[in-house]
Amino acid sequence: MNKPLIRTAVLLSLGAALAACVTATPYQPRERGFGYAEQKLESNRFRVSFSGNSATPRETVENYLLYRAAELTLAQGYDYFVLAAKDTDADVRYQQTFSGFPGFGYYYFYPYAGAGVSTTQSETRYAAQADVVMFKGEKRSEDTRAFNAGELKANLEALVVRPQAS
Repeated sequence: MNKPLIRTAVLLSLGAALAACVTATPYQPRERGFGYAEQKLESNRFRVSFSGNSATPRETVENYLLYRAAELTLAQGYDYFVLAAKDTDADVRYQQTFSGFPGFGYYYFYPYAGAGVSTTQSETRYAAQADVVMFKGEKRSEDTRAFNAGELKANLEALVVRPQAS
């Protein structure tokens, strides 16, 4: 078998194996650009965000944002919060690879031309951000942007994956 072809197959297999090793961003404070962060804007208003890597689905990013808002609301001594503004961005990146051998020539008496394989892979990273206003007491049931912090935290707890201890 052709050595460049074997080398290409091995490199593609290693690349696929490494890509499979990427795990979703766990629920954690922002580290190397991934995780949650918050900024206090007023006494009862925060801007909360969560950024995931390419293995983190949009739904997980949005759930972690809500979970962090609930945690923060309870930690500040409030009972419920209202999303004053919310946005989720998708950052799509494309990576193209080429493998093969170039050139033209003769192998004994037979002419040959270079050949190669090109692949393009897309990678999407989601980031969600919300302005959260916190209140004490019971939330108004007619306000669809209001969340009971304790109830939301309890309902999402089973979905939260925390970083593994190293």
